Amino acid sequence: MSSQMITQVSESNTTQKGKAKYTTAMLIDDNSLDNFINKKLIETNGFAERVITYQLATEAMEFLQSTSKDKWPDVIFLDIMMPEMDGFQFLEAFEKLPEDQRMQMKVVMLSTSESFKDLNRANKNPYVRKFLNKPLTLQVLQAINV
Repeated sequence: MSSQMITQVSESNTTQKGKAKYTTAMLIDDNSLDNFINKKLIETNGFAERVITYQLATEAMEFLQSTSKDKWPDVIFLDIMMPEMDGFQFLEAFEKLPEDQRMQMKVVMLSTSESFKDLNRANKNPYVRKFLNKPLTLQVLQAINV
């Protein structure tokens, strides 16, 4: 069974200008509660028109490798510590995607890890635009401009 979940934001959940900040956001986190909360936060605050969630990074990567350009997410919120494929392994696979695809998608790492090693490793990755500590909050979401 796939762990994918796609939702569409209703028209009332857009920014003051009447349009969401991004077309599509992807959440990759093995914690279903974190995905649920973050999805609701994104939906209710007009951050993205569409939200795609995955609990397995392998399935998220399969989606990215097989989907058409119009379905690529603009922003990927990526957890670090996950089974099967962790966030850093996902980034290694991400690096092998076509350049135009990598350039369209901005990766934001979300983690409970306070490890300097993880932070340093994330900051060295050219595809990681931000490294944020969980939980994702409205103030942090509104400040994201990647």
